Amino acid sequence: MTTKKTIKSEIVLAGDVGGTHTRLGFFEVSRGRLRLLSEKIYLSKNYRGLENILGDFLRGQRGIGSACFGVAGPVTEEVVIATNLPWWIDIQSLQKMLPLKKVEVINDLVANAYGIFVLKKSDFEILNVGKMRKGNQALISAGTGLGEAILFWDGEQHVPSPSEGGHAEFGPRNHLELELFHYLSDRFDHVSYERVLSGEGLFYIYQFLKDSKRFGSEPSWLFEKIRQEDPAAIISETAQLKKNKLCIKALDLFTSIYGAAAGNLALQVMAVGGVFIGGGIAPKIIWKLKDGTFMKAFKDKGRLSHMVAHIPVKVMMNERAALLGATSRAVALLKA
Repeated sequence: MTTKKTIKSEIVLAGDVGGTHTRLGFFEVSRGRLRLLSEKIYLSKNYRGLENILGDFLRGQRGIGSACFGVAGPVTEEVVIATNLPWWIDIQSLQKMLPLKKVEVINDLVANAYGIFVLKKSDFEILNVGKMRKGNQALISAGTGLGEAILFWDGEQHVPSPSEGGHAEFGPRNHLELELFHYLSDRFDHVSYERVLSGEGLFYIYQFLKDSKRFGSEPSWLFEKIRQEDPAAIISETAQLKKNKLCIKALDLFTSIYGAAAGNLALQVMAVGGVFIGGGIAPKIIWKLKDGTFMKAFKDKGRLSHMVAHIPVKVMMNERAALLGATSRAVALLKA
């Protein structure tokens, strides 16, 4: 009589801790395959910290083998300070709470970068086919804030590494952007790319153009919608419907600056292997990213325009990219 060999499976916990939402998931790992067991999205501002959210999510769940959390903020020591949340995340405290020895906290963009490896071909939209070459890759993601990551090529594989380049100073390219810089510098001590390339950033651009009176006045219906709903969403939706010139111009300027910033990152890290566009904004304005405005600014790099023109550029359309990336790291911890 023969008996069937029991296939061992393990459970890992993964998290994508963003500025507005925290997404947690339990995954079963068996034969190298992942199966989502449960998932929940929390409104981050309603909680005092990640541990409070975990307290809710972990109820009744046992037998976790490892955990990995991607956090929006610099991860440098045992305590991580979230950039767009009043949270301190203590790694040792997380290990005691779970309790697990195999707990890792990584930057959210690093989690996104790991997610690139596990996404399907259908999870990407192509902005520039380019030419596939071995070399570094880069990731830039506009959402609640602006994140960047580098995927260094070590000769055999890409190794994700964090960057806080989104907080570098915004570099105007023309007179209009210079006026935008001065407009923002009157309000903020430091004008970073994140001030422009984020949900709030799109609204700042809209306000700048409205106050400049270049493209007409703001109609009352639009004022009310922006006041009552998410301004960035209203601006982009109104632009897509071509219902207001201010919104059209605001999204156009946003997209152009986004493309330029992505091209800058490509040059800074020699991302000849490709540039990925992540974050929550890109999938929502994919129609705009594909109209040529983004790639025109991306390629406009003077004497090196010919080089960046050959770099593949893809948009990550899967909203679970960071969660899946954190999951892949949690699986790797099982083997460590």
